[in-house]
Amino acid sequence: METLDYHDGETPLSALVARPRGAPRAAVLIFPTIMNATPAVETKAKALAETGYLALIADFYGQRPANFDEARALAAGLRPDPLTYRRRLKAGLRALATLPTAEDLPLAAIGFCMGGQAALELARDGAPLVAAVSFHGLLDTGLPAEPGQVTARILVCHGDADPMAPRSQVLAFWEEMDAAQANWHFHSYSGVKHGFTNPATVEGNPAVAYDASADRQSWAAMLELFDEVLG
Repeated sequence: METLDYHDGETPLSALVARPRGAPRAAVLIFPTIMNATPAVETKAKALAETGYLALIADFYGQRPANFDEARALAAGLRPDPLTYRRRLKAGLRALATLPTAEDLPLAAIGFCMGGQAALELARDGAPLVAAVSFHGLLDTGLPAEPGQVTARILVCHGDADPMAPRSQVLAFWEEMDAAQANWHFHSYSGVKHGFTNPATVEGNPAVAYDASADRQSWAAMLELFDEVLG
C-alpha cells in the first residue's frame, strides 16, 4: 500500500492508499478502529481495491497508538467536540478526493468501530457521499443530523450483542435518521459482539469477538449497496 501525507490544520497525518488494477469504479474513504490503521483494516482496503475501488485509510491521530490505553486517550482528545472531530474526518475525505485518480469519481465512506461512527458523522455533516457504511460502529453523536442534511445512503452493520452500542443507542439512531429523513438500512446480527470483522484475537475483552458469518454478510451487503448506488 502507498503512503499519502496530508494534514488537518497544523496536524500532520498519513493515509494508506490501495489502488485497483484498472480504472476505479469509485473512491472509498476507510476510517479505521480506535487503534488507527491495523492489519485487519488494511486487508479490507486491499479487498476493496481487488473489487475495483480506489481505497484510502484515513489517519485519526497522526500517530499509531502503542496500546489501547494510548488509543483511548488520543480518541478522548478528538471525539468530544463534534466540530473538531468532523474537521479531522473531512481532512481525510479531502485527501481522497484530491487524488488525481479520484477526480470525478463517486465518493463513499466506510468504517470499523470508532471508524464506523466516523463514517456516520461525515454523513450527518452532509458530506458529498453516495454511501456511508458502518461496521460495528458507535451510533451516538454530539451533533444529530438535521432534516434533509444526510444525502448519503446509510448502511449500518451491527452486532446485537455489542455492549458498546446497546439497543437504547440503536433506537435513538433510528429515530435520529427518521427525523433527518435519511435513506438508511440497519442490519443487526443476533448474538454478535463488537469488532466482528476482525479475526485477530483480543485478549481480556469479552465485548469483542470475531464472527465469520457476520463478517461475510456485512461485506456482501456493502458491495451490493455500492452496486446499487453506482448503477
